Amino acid sequence: MKVTPLDLRQQRFRTVFRGFDRAEVTALLHEIAEEYESALLEVDRQRQDAIRMEERLAEHREHEKNLRNTLMTAQKLADDIKVNAEHQAQTIIKEAESRSDLLLQKTQARLEDVQREIDGLRLKRRDVEASIEATIASLRNAIDFVHEQEQRDREDKIRLHRPRQAEPLQATKSFEELLEIGAPRAQAKS
Repeated sequence: MKVTPLDLRQQRFRTVFRGFDRAEVTALLHEIAEEYESALLEVDRQRQDAIRMEERLAEHREHEKNLRNTLMTAQKLADDIKVNAEHQAQTIIKEAESRSDLLLQKTQARLEDVQREIDGLRLKRRDVEASIEATIASLRNAIDFVHEQEQRDREDKIRLHRPRQAEPLQATKSFEELLEIGAPRAQAKS
């Protein structure tokens, strides 16, 4: 039998001799009815809360399902991107290696050309050094020849300006003495 708060409020008891106080029983029934009504309201509220929670739970489960699908899609996309990136990286590396090999070959060829040029310039330098040394030797010879020529000219001038031997005493005079004799005359002229 299902008892409602209203049933409790309307419940009437028979009176018997030496029975319970009617006011107390009625008060107790009213208090129990209010507590029972309050409990039923709480149960109803709990049911509504449970329904709302189940609805929210269903929504969350739907969101979770969508998130899982999204994560799976994102993971698949990330894997695809990774595979494509690795493929592109391999392609770029191969191209870079090919370019570096070509550049290395060109650099090696250029290095060989520069080395040949350096060797050629060294040969030219040796030729120029030999030519300069020959020119310097030739100029030294010319300078030596000019100095010798000037020395001969001076000696010839000294011989021309020497007095002739007139007396035997004068013949004993040295060349230096004669220069000393000639020096005062040259000083006097200046």
